[in-house]
Amino acid sequence: MSINEFLLPELDEESKKTRTTLERVPADKKDFAPHPKSMPLGKLAAHVAQLADFGLIILTTPELDFSTGSIKSLVFESPGQLVKAEGAAKVRAALKAGSDGSFKENWKLSFQGKTIFEGSRFLAYRQMFLNHLVHHRAQLGVYLRLNEKPVPATYGPSADDKMGF
Repeated sequence: MSINEFLLPELDEESKKTRTTLERVPADKKDFAPHPKSMPLGKLAAHVAQLADFGLIILTTPELDFSTGSIKSLVFESPGQLVKAEGAAKVRAALKAGSDGSFKENWKLSFQGKTIFEGSRFLAYRQMFLNHLVHHRAQLGVYLRLNEKPVPATYGPSADDKMGF
């Protein structure tokens, strides 16, 4: 079995859970932040929706320098807009097209020439994209809870979605 055949079901599951979470983001709470150092809800939700773009870059380019401004920030408008912007289908197509050899290739993330990450494309995909997505989606779940919105089931039932499985 190829590497991408192992990764595709995981991407599909994480994408489904992400869409469900984004659907529940309250449009009227975009400025909510649980702490002064925390990202506002609207910005966090937009970041979660846009992370698939980063995954696509990892799978299709040898590197990214954030200072080039090639990723334009998504501005939160509505939950529907976030779901529509979430680009898992493009990541899925790139993942499906990848070869085992491509996952062994070097991938680099930098800012103004200073290295932030350098390692195999496989590691970049898992750490910089997929784990990053899961981390911020979990943060978003806390924001939902703090705003009395139902938290979707992810790796088991939530207090709100006991029948989610």
